[in-house]
Amino acid sequence: MKISNLLIENKPKLSFEVFPPKNWDAYESVEQTTEEIAELKPSYMSVTYGAGGGTSDTTVSIAANIQNKFGVPTLAHLTCLSSDREKVSKQLELLRASGINNILALRGDVPSDFDRSNLCYHYACELIEDIKKAGDFCIGGACYPEGHPESPTYAEDIKHLKEKVDAGCEFLTTQMFFDNDVLYNFMYKIREAGIGVPVVAGIMPVVNPKSIKRTCAISGSALPARFLRIVDKYGDDPDAMKQAGIAYATEQIIDLYANGISNVHVYCMNKPDVARSIMNNISAIIK
Repeated sequence: MKISNLLIENKPKLSFEVFPPKNWDAYESVEQTTEEIAELKPSYMSVTYGAGGGTSDTTVSIAANIQNKFGVPTLAHLTCLSSDREKVSKQLELLRASGINNILALRGDVPSDFDRSNLCYHYACELIEDIKKAGDFCIGGACYPEGHPESPTYAEDIKHLKEKVDAGCEFLTTQMFFDNDVLYNFMYKIREAGIGVPVVAGIMPVVNPKSIKRTCAISGSALPARFLRIVDKYGDDPDAMKQAGIAYATEQIIDLYANGISNVHVYCMNKPDVARSIMNNISAIIK
């Protein structure tokens, strides 16, 4: 099933993101973890892809296993920062041969010492154009409710987002955010700019506070005072922090549904217990 068709259904939907192993030695354990999440029967699952293409084979294998074994539609990430058109073409053929027709087209994060002078792809919209030419793929893209960290202005970021959609992007998935008002404001701005594709709200349950500040610094996501108070109170107690983080994410998700945002994507970091807890918390809402 094409995810763009799924997203236009007017009912609450929940999906999960998982990541593949970096090498085949760890494949079996990651496969088992992703299968536990697939058993929850989310609306779909996305599988990440290293910016340098290091997980290209395992990304496809994990995605195909989820889709074929559990009947859960999968969305395979594809980054282009360090790729050329030949490499992208081969990856698209591998995805097609594996029965995967949903792709999240991304530029990828830029390492601090990365030489960008001889890149084949500079922006995700260029990758989207090539995927569009390659055949009948459903193409998604990323968006940043608080603005892309590299964009000089919010308005310019929305302008570039429109370029992605015009290039063939059929839906957008947001970077994580911790204040729903940020998303509601973003939705107003992009609709005003003529961007009408479905938007999937990306939510990250914070169960490990040590890494979240670094992650937010990279993504540009702000940490509201209410959230920081929770981290300050429970951050040194792993069990309490997990419970509080899941509760905070659940509250965000319920508020999103209540305000007409029907598509929510959870960055569950390959943690089946976190995915299961959130699914149980909203089971009557998404039935």
